[in-house]
Amino acid sequence: MVERTQLTASKEIQRRTGKTFHVATRVLPQWMREATYVLYALFRMADEVVDSTDGPPPEEQRAELERIRAAALGEAATDDPVLTAFCELRERYGIPDEEVEVFIDAMAMDVEATDYETYADLRTYLRGSSVAVGYMMLELMDPPQAETARPHAKALGEAFQLTNFLRDVREDVLDYDRVYLPRETLERHDVARQEIERLSFSPRFADAMADEMARTEDRYREGVAGIQYLPEDCQFGVVLAAVLYAEHHRRIRERGFDVLSERPTLTMTRRLTLAARTWLRWQVQRDPEAVFYAVGAIDPNPNDGSDEFGDGPSPESVTRPARKALDQLISAVRPRLWG
Repeated sequence: MVERTQLTASKEIQRRTGKTFHVATRVLPQWMREATYVLYALFRMADEVVDSTDGPPPEEQRAELERIRAAALGEAATDDPVLTAFCELRERYGIPDEEVEVFIDAMAMDVEATDYETYADLRTYLRGSSVAVGYMMLELMDPPQAETARPHAKALGEAFQLTNFLRDVREDVLDYDRVYLPRETLERHDVARQEIERLSFSPRFADAMADEMARTEDRYREGVAGIQYLPEDCQFGVVLAAVLYAEHHRRIRERGFDVLSERPTLTMTRRLTLAARTWLRWQVQRDPEAVFYAVGAIDPNPNDGSDEFGDGPSPESVTRPARKALDQLISAVRPRLWG
């Protein structure tokens, strides 16, 4: 059984490094919430090996990833609370070794890879870096129609990671010398890598971003369509995660696709406002897709020319009495969502 000290260590890692995911995790049922803390902590542990701006040389990074791999698979002893807790989860829920392997393999790609020629190449990386995460979460939830849910879990995992790439273009190129926008997309819009390195924004770069955002939003549509197949007590948490991640797209659009001058972020107030609005909608319409499109930042019908989707959390769009009620709700849920 996972010990309280192990959970505390895992939870603190998520709370410190994954604020958006932490808010969504807090509304999962307790058994799933605690398991998610452990999974996320493992993912961050491996991610931080390759994402340190002043980290060790490549051979030491690869060696550390292999140490994590062996411990996570139960092939080597460890006294690390996160790895110990993950081993227990892996055995209890039958998480396939394959998912651990492809995840660590993807992290190893980040040791040296700095560009991806095509979207197909990027999806190879996504199979380990985010799809494996979705599949592990699916193993924990154990839905009755697991095979039906599986391709949707893949799509949603890809969507979340692609949103991170869109949001983090500036950070990735400055801190890690990585560009996750496929080279074929940049070349189609006549954007040179050097322009991104110089943080030189242009209409051409905006068009490239718009193309990649449209592709990402297709993955959200596919992913959200499968939330209905998850256990009922897990559905709201996954819907909320999708709403929160997709909200970065609204921020990017508000900035005219300029993610080079600064990194688009969500304030905690904005996250909590979204959580409150999503919860209110969930009380009257327990349909994951309907709730996502009512609150979220993605158009369910991208080709119909309509802008009628997701009213979002903008305070300006809320009447004063409704705003007061919403503020009261946010104050009430803040301890629950950020505890």
